[in-house]
Amino acid sequence: MSNTRYTVAIHVLTLLAYAGPEALTSDYIAGSVNTHPVVIRRILARLRAARLVRSQGGPGGGWQLLRAPEAIHLQQVLVAVGADASFPLHAAAPNVQCPVGRSIQGLLTHHFRLAQEALERQLAGVTLADLVGGVKAQSA
Repeated sequence: MSNTRYTVAIHVLTLLAYAGPEALTSDYIAGSVNTHPVVIRRILARLRAARLVRSQGGPGGGWQLLRAPEAIHLQQVLVAVGADASFPLHAAAPNVQCPVGRSIQGLLTHHFRLAQEALERQLAGVTLADLVGGVKAQSA
């Protein structure tokens, strides 16, 4: 099973951006994501540590963005939640007696690094404001 922490974090942040200044509870956010509020609170804790969100307690309290949606890029979210967008190699060392086994990890490491760099450039160019705009366009 792949780690979905990153996509859930993007969902959470997009929901907060969509809500504007209104504070949202972790229960409300969990309802949108369709997951348990504890999962949401763990992700929100990481996002708070990265200074992307803040919480306020008491009646009417909840979670809000700390920055404008235009200032939060998907690459920042990836770093904030500590997600791994890389392509892991097989854990066992391949057979060095085989010509493919001897070469494949070095070749894949090179190509995966290039792919990772392209992915990171793409994510750095997308903001929460872009996603909110897409949500609004699809809802119209």
